[in-house]
Amino acid sequence: MKEIAVLGSTGSIGTQTLDVLRLHKDRFHASVLAAHHSVDVLLAQAEEFQPRCIAVTDPEAGRAFRARYDGPAEVLIGEEALLEAVRRTDVDLVVVAVVGIAGLAPTLEAIRQGKEIALANKETLVTGGALVTEAADRAGITIRPVDSEHSAIFQCLLGQDRKGVHRLILTASGGPFRGRSREELAQVTLADCLKHPTWHMGRKVTIDSATMFNKGLEIIEAHWLFRVPYDRIKVVVQPQSLIHSMVEYDDGSIIAQIGEPDMRLPIQFALTWPERLPSPSHSFLDWGRIASIFVSEPDETVFRSLRLTVDAGKAGGTATTALNGADEEAVAAFVRGEISFLDIFSVVEDVLDQWETSPVRTLDDVWDADHRAREAARASIRRRRLC
Repeated sequence: MKEIAVLGSTGSIGTQTLDVLRLHKDRFHASVLAAHHSVDVLLAQAEEFQPRCIAVTDPEAGRAFRARYDGPAEVLIGEEALLEAVRRTDVDLVVVAVVGIAGLAPTLEAIRQGKEIALANKETLVTGGALVTEAADRAGITIRPVDSEHSAIFQCLLGQDRKGVHRLILTASGGPFRGRSREELAQVTLADCLKHPTWHMGRKVTIDSATMFNKGLEIIEAHWLFRVPYDRIKVVVQPQSLIHSMVEYDDGSIIAQIGEPDMRLPIQFALTWPERLPSPSHSFLDWGRIASIFVSEPDETVFRSLRLTVDAGKAGGTATTALNGADEEAVAAFVRGEISFLDIFSVVEDVLDQWETSPVRTLDDVWDADHRAREAARASIRRRRLC
């Protein structure tokens, strides 16, 4: 029985992780459930999965949870709750599915504690890639990617000599605005952004998919996970979301991972690697209903996010932390109705244009860069809001 800590258990990836655990009760037990503030959902999960520890990072929500919970689990509350949870000796594997930069510190702590890592949080590697990969190398821990694209590449590399890799090919659905011009995107609304054609995700990730910042962050993530230079990572649009990503080798061969767009598949593989268990969706791809598979190039003049993320990645150091913080602030302002959809790109560009990068040697370097980037983004948002 493998003991699992699910950080972000009430979110999209967290709930789908619990779907997988529910299917394999003889193999896995959720020893830790952790959430930020979704008290009602967390109470229902605690009743079903009977964890030994429950962590709530929002203090007010934590107090509300503790007042209503009458089970035997230890309840941890506050900013340090995730760190305390991953230190527990009854945790074997940590699923990092929290939102945003909050995933970085518990990932590093889990690595220091020698835990297996299933990573579903892009920002951990975008903001602290050097810290995380160095720590994982020292500990001899393989970070198992949960994102469908990085899981696909992980699978396509299995058994292959990585010296023969020519490039990685990340696929993108194109989101709800594939093929739109800048003029057509000028008036899109939040509701338009949330109509993703394929995947059911949280609001922030869905908006990032609409801007393609999500794919840009995945480029940075792929760079750190697979140690491949940015010039050898390509993005193509595959709107059916059947090809989850590919690896092209020096001899011209391309190995692709193809399957139904179901996040439970990469989640389960991250939990069971190197073993494969029966499909959690109980279905297989029906080739008879697929007339053809479409692939196209993204329009980087419209979706400037791809250029901005690659430029930040090549700049290195704190530049990717600045990119992430600026994007989070811009998306939040768009959700509040303070800026337009296209302003998201401009706010991030404003921050990066003035950014002087520096090395990331400690967590404090990340926190400082994140704080300064958010301040710069908020200043850009104020200027645009007043126009």
